[in-house]
Amino acid sequence: MSVPSTDGDAPAQARGQGLFVTGTDTEIGKTEVTLGLMSALQQRGLRVLGMKPVAAGCAMTADGLRNEDARRIQAQGSRPVAYAQINPCAFAPPIAPHIAAAQAGVEIALAPIQAAYQGLAAQADWVIVEGVGGWRVPLGPELTLADLPRALELPVLLVVGLRLGCLNHALLSAEAIHTSGLPLAGWIANGVDPAMAAAEDNLATLHARLPAPCMGVVPYLKRPTPERVAEHLQGALAFTSAAL
Repeated sequence: MSVPSTDGDAPAQARGQGLFVTGTDTEIGKTEVTLGLMSALQQRGLRVLGMKPVAAGCAMTADGLRNEDARRIQAQGSRPVAYAQINPCAFAPPIAPHIAAAQAGVEIALAPIQAAYQGLAAQADWVIVEGVGGWRVPLGPELTLADLPRALELPVLLVVGLRLGCLNHALLSAEAIHTSGLPLAGWIANGVDPAMAAAEDNLATLHARLPAPCMGVVPYLKRPTPERVAEHLQGALAFTSAAL
């Protein structure tokens, strides 16, 4: 695990806005939504960078450990940024990050992540930060994923993977975010099961019961691209416009 360098601190008023993307589970489209948000903001002429602070399942390359999702986020950015700033905590085994860190003989610390984020925020209008797994995923003996947006002082966007069980997962996640004392800015429904039964009824229940606005409904896309996902995120654009 490496600690990223920064390009120096900018005045507080020069720093970009940020949003933390979490999900109801793993493999529910957090990266696709993150890339879609980046694309949507870029289409409005904004400078946008992304970040995936913690990633497991990284491949060893000539340049060190690299995570495919983090590399996509790096490539989507409005300007070139060192990989270590995008993904300061990278681990090879595709397992829970605190277990991967323990196997590597290290602990995930907040300070390098905060430094990396501050470096990105000094260079962009918006920084979209993608979490790992779900809200309560352990990052260490005392840390959980919830500690990341708290340390970075970011509002939270919940990605709900539309599949069987999503209602319970979404409501529990929203409750946990509230219990953590962090603002749930909104939620995005992402179609991950093209054969999901009663999808519209499930969406109606989410609208009625989640204590935050829906920022978009992304249908199941066999070959999603950032541009195609961005077409379905008008609610998120309204939020980001109001935050500027």
